[in-house]
Amino acid sequence: MTSLEHFPIPLLGFAAFSGTGKTTLITQLLPKLTERGLRIGMVKHSHHDIDMDNPKKDSYKLRKAGACQMVLASPHRTILFAEQDEPEEPKLITQLNWLNTNELDLVLVEGFRHEAFTKIELHRPSLGKPILAKEDEHIIAIATDAAIDKTYLLGRGLTYLELNDINAITDFIVHYSQQ
Repeated sequence: MTSLEHFPIPLLGFAAFSGTGKTTLITQLLPKLTERGLRIGMVKHSHHDIDMDNPKKDSYKLRKAGACQMVLASPHRTILFAEQDEPEEPKLITQLNWLNTNELDLVLVEGFRHEAFTKIELHRPSLGKPILAKEDEHIIAIATDAAIDKTYLLGRGLTYLELNDINAITDFIVHYSQQ
């Protein structure tokens, strides 16, 4: 099992409080990044119970019958279902190890903000939430839609990005992925 600090390709997370627009931003970035030639893997954390299988399909019936792992494969896509023995918060490294990194240039991660890996913070002062970079040394950039007080972040070498400038954020990510 690989550790986060020794993962074979670049990882970049998006850390923010719920409602900040992580998914919206990532869905805008993905086409731009793929246009620039990057093959992107994606890991998203959810606090909800997820079940995307249809109860009328064989794969659902097989999984519910007791398969602890189920791979559903077609010419168009492959889906892996892995049941947890006991509900527990997923670990990022466990999810990353499902990926075939030989076919990827970069992995983007939405969520898992409390884990130690490189992240961009999305911050909207209008939401009244604290800046995560104060406490998280793994944040390398802050994308914000308004002016923020940077005095307590001086000396950290953070990059400040305009949250609504998709091209600038794309450029930042492409540069990061090539380091």
